[in-house]
Amino acid sequence: MSPAVMASQVASGIGMIAGAWMFKSLMEEADHKKSMMGGGAMPMPRCPTCNGSRRVPCICKRWSDGDEGCATCSHTGMKPCSSCGGSGKGRAIPVKLRISNDRKKF
Repeated sequence: MSPAVMASQVASGIGMIAGAWMFKSLMEEADHKKSMMGGGAMPMPRCPTCNGSRRVPCICKRWSDGDEGCATCSHTGMKPCSSCGGSGKGRAIPVKLRISNDRKKF
């Protein structure tokens, strides 16, 4: 490989790295400004069942005779929260609404 081709390859690589760094810093600055102004999406509230810890006591602990664990909790005594799916955040409950126009008009 000739020195000119090698220099061109190095320059292209440096340019790509500089562009990625600039893009990253611009995105971080925009996120910082948005959070300082109170904008952006509302953060999801903590799950009321696990209080954001993502795990709840496993049912195997209720009737345990001193040993802890089962296959569900991987022998830890704590299983993933079933209310939030183990995310620790509250999530919206999908609801189906039926609307009918069968009312009589007066």
